[in-house]
Amino acid sequence: MRYRLGIDVGGTNTDAVLLNEQGRIVSMIKTPVTPDVIGGISHAVQRLLDRTRIPPQNITYAMLGTTQITNAIIERKGLTRVGIIRLGAPATRAIPPLVDWPADLREKVEGPYAVLPGGVEYDGRVISPFDPVAVRETVRSFRGRVQAFAVISVFAAVRDEDELATAEIIAEEVGPGTPVSLSHHIGSLGLLERENATILNAAVAPVARHIAVAFQEALKQLGIKARLFLSQNDGTLMELETALHYPILTIACGPTNSMRGAAFLSGLRDAIVIDVGGTSTDVGVLLSGFPRESALAVEIGGVRTNFRMPDLISIGLGGGSVVHVARDTSTIRIGPESVGYRLMQEALCFGGKTFTMTDVAVARGMAVLGKRNRVTIVPEVIERAFRQGITMLEQAIDRIKLSAQDVPVVAVGGGSILLPGRMIGISQVYRPKYFEVANAIGAAIAQVSGTIDHIFSLERQSREEAFQQARQAAIVEALKAGADPTMLSVIDVDEIPLAYLPGNAVRIKVKVAGNLSSKETRQ
Repeated sequence: MRYRLGIDVGGTNTDAVLLNEQGRIVSMIKTPVTPDVIGGISHAVQRLLDRTRIPPQNITYAMLGTTQITNAIIERKGLTRVGIIRLGAPATRAIPPLVDWPADLREKVEGPYAVLPGGVEYDGRVISPFDPVAVRETVRSFRGRVQAFAVISVFAAVRDEDELATAEIIAEEVGPGTPVSLSHHIGSLGLLERENATILNAAVAPVARHIAVAFQEALKQLGIKARLFLSQNDGTLMELETALHYPILTIACGPTNSMRGAAFLSGLRDAIVIDVGGTSTDVGVLLSGFPRESALAVEIGGVRTNFRMPDLISIGLGGGSVVHVARDTSTIRIGPESVGYRLMQEALCFGGKTFTMTDVAVARGMAVLGKRNRVTIVPEVIERAFRQGITMLEQAIDRIKLSAQDVPVVAVGGGSILLPGRMIGISQVYRPKYFEVANAIGAAIAQVSGTIDHIFSLERQSREEAFQQARQAAIVEALKAGADPTMLSVIDVDEIPLAYLPGNAVRIKVKVAGNLSSKETRQ
């Protein structure tokens, strides 16, 4: 029998699960995150193997969700200097790249930039002819000064030829191993936001390489020769080699995995998911079994971007959140500080000295952890802290709902022991079996997908023809990602008429997803 291994590395715990061919959970493990994150993965997987006695060679797929890309941007660590080529001169010279970036991040990433001829209008008409000589001279002048390239062309979603030609020149002049990020693979409409996302993608290339190598080595040492994937933030997977080119798409994959896992465990395809971890709580919406996508530009590490992101509300409430009580107990504040992975050393119920939300749950009899008699906080303060935490959750739920009607909620994550059975605006709270490792389960059961987000002119083709063209292009992308051609389905269609553009233009976005192909590919 063959198995799937799902791993999710959060801020507090590393979770791992094994699923069999029928999609049933064979075993699970939850271990505290270690300073050596990859070493923590090896430890968690080794414990799974020891517990199940499953031969390592029987694990054919391994999926990893990780926060390391996100952390690299937020903490400004491990980033590389990027050479930026914008194709759209002379029309796009007014605002230089990186103009709105935080100074500390810009200092780590900014390399030389050039604004060169190229790019097209919304309908494919050339802004200025692409100049391969100018690109080649620019690339040569960048050599030795940057470690990665970002290429951004105006309306690249309509025509990507100029970006592809630039990538070929970079490979010829610098070498095929140099990371090159092309904007039509990363973001959607909006030149500056797409440019920001593309530059960030190039900047985190070394971090992605480190994750890929470490993931491979960790499993190789355990005798696992599986096909390896990283989780994306839309609830689907990309193979490790693909992830090296588009690491930015892994940002926020943790809560996305939890939402996919919640759908799998509960059987609900439309619901609100509350993922309560050790440090924070993420509240999101399931639509047809996948996370609802944000329609707004998203800030990552202080940089405004427009690549796909799940629509989430995050609050500083988790099992390890510190409860601050005034001396006269008149005021109580929860978080945002958290004891994180040191919960079992610092929480009161485990003999520590820090009053946490886990202590609140233990004192109220909502969880059996540590020793209840160690929580010496007076019952009145316990109840006020509990009520304040629930109010924070109810407010987040109210903000993310699209109607006033009560909706079902799926509670997942180890910290969801904090949730009561009833809350304002909620019809029913589901806490399915294995709720504490929903994130790893979401990684293990994820599908692969293809997404197309293009502008079409309806002057020479009908609306139906444009939709069919977008659908076929999305199918091609899904097949490239490794999807089974017999199990593809359209999971999201979005149409936005662009009234500010002439020519009856429309933006069409189509996402197609399917199960992994049964073809077994070994490392």
